[in-house]
Amino acid sequence: MREFNMFTGGKWLSSSDKMDVLNPYNGEVIGRVSKAGEKDMEEAINSSHKAFSLTKKTPSYLRSEVLKYIAKRIKEEREDFAKIISLEAGKPVKDARLEVDRGINTFTIASEEVSRIGGEYVPLDLLPSSVGRFGITKRFPRGPVAAISPFNFPLNLVAHKVAPSIASGNSVIIKPSSTTPMTALKLAGILAETDWPSGGVNALACPSELAEKLATDERIKILSFTGSPAVGWHLKRLASKKQVILELGGNAGVIVHDDTNLDMAVKRCVLGSFSFAGQICISVQRIYIQNRIYDSFLDKFLEYTKSLKIGDPLEEDTDIGPMINPAAVEKTKEFLREAVDGGAGILLGGHFDGNLLEPSVIINVEPAMKIYCEEAFAPVVCISSYDTFEEAVSLVDDSPYGLQCGIFTNDIKRIVYAFENIEVGGVIINDIPTFRVDHMPYGGVKDSGFGREGLRYAIEEMTELKLLAFNML
Repeated sequence: MREFNMFTGGKWLSSSDKMDVLNPYNGEVIGRVSKAGEKDMEEAINSSHKAFSLTKKTPSYLRSEVLKYIAKRIKEEREDFAKIISLEAGKPVKDARLEVDRGINTFTIASEEVSRIGGEYVPLDLLPSSVGRFGITKRFPRGPVAAISPFNFPLNLVAHKVAPSIASGNSVIIKPSSTTPMTALKLAGILAETDWPSGGVNALACPSELAEKLATDERIKILSFTGSPAVGWHLKRLASKKQVILELGGNAGVIVHDDTNLDMAVKRCVLGSFSFAGQICISVQRIYIQNRIYDSFLDKFLEYTKSLKIGDPLEEDTDIGPMINPAAVEKTKEFLREAVDGGAGILLGGHFDGNLLEPSVIINVEPAMKIYCEEAFAPVVCISSYDTFEEAVSLVDDSPYGLQCGIFTNDIKRIVYAFENIEVGGVIINDIPTFRVDHMPYGGVKDSGFGREGLRYAIEEMTELKLLAFNML
């Protein structure tokens, strides 16, 4: 049993109202956190607003040192972070360790990006009337950041909001998922050890309806949200004049053409389909296989999938743990029932044990089926065949979402064709759409949101470009 309080205004504050944190594998209460009320949220916003007058003036060396210290401390606490992530999110502990390593990397890269927040010289003498004029640009922090994060990466997705906030000189309020708040609050404990101005970082767990104040309050200047499309677009409507960054998930597609390494494509697609029980925004949900290799791919895919171990996420050899809660299970059951009733077939899986779902492979899907066209967020993948590469590109692009896609081919013309014709934020060649490294630009289009994360790109979103124009005559 772990207990965490909220962190606002440089102080740890307790609340008589507590939230239980459940282990999704067995339903046991594993922690308890203080639940923020309206007064607590007001204090956090006010503290962040006041602290911005200090954070925006912090020198580059201090911002870099703070970020390096955070990375060092996370490394020292690696195993404890991994255990908390595994317990509250149900993530296999070996994958939780990888998430912690990525969190360390995210803060480390942010510390390096501090020295690269620069400007440029702009010639302004392009007309005879403007001879003797030139400009320089500089980036300025926009103001307090509302960082609202989901359950599936309770450390690294928080890091992707906090690290660029600190790097750019903004204050930040962390609102973690109510199902996985302990990881973020443990991180807040490390932030509290640094020389970052008091009130520059606040962290509190609260209900979604209270978090809406972060979108409506004029003192908050940036809303960075990762989560469901319904909630994200709702918050954007409330956010009015704020800078808004939305990462809202998708139903990522993969094309496997007949000129690729089939065994490598199979292994990567299995990993992308079922890692963390499919509860990843860029999890593989739709796979399109060229006709000539369809049967061979499917046989290998099924064989490899059968080797995955399902069970207790704290066991070192577990590959797939539970889905996050019963509501997620019921949604997936509904998706599968609709698909089967419509003529789809479940070649493998489809069996539930509490919050556990066997990795499931679906064929003969139709575009209107929810398992195909909506975000499943479950260990479920739909596999179909295609004839021409152009047909496959059209199928991947036929989605309301546009986060990332994967293309397995070695033909440069096909690669360029996919890059130019699939409306997504990232096209990943000879790998799965689940691929992400923490310094690359990451984000989507269409219903998947807008704006980009990835340290340099998030810093650009969190800063305002200002021009200083000179007349030297």
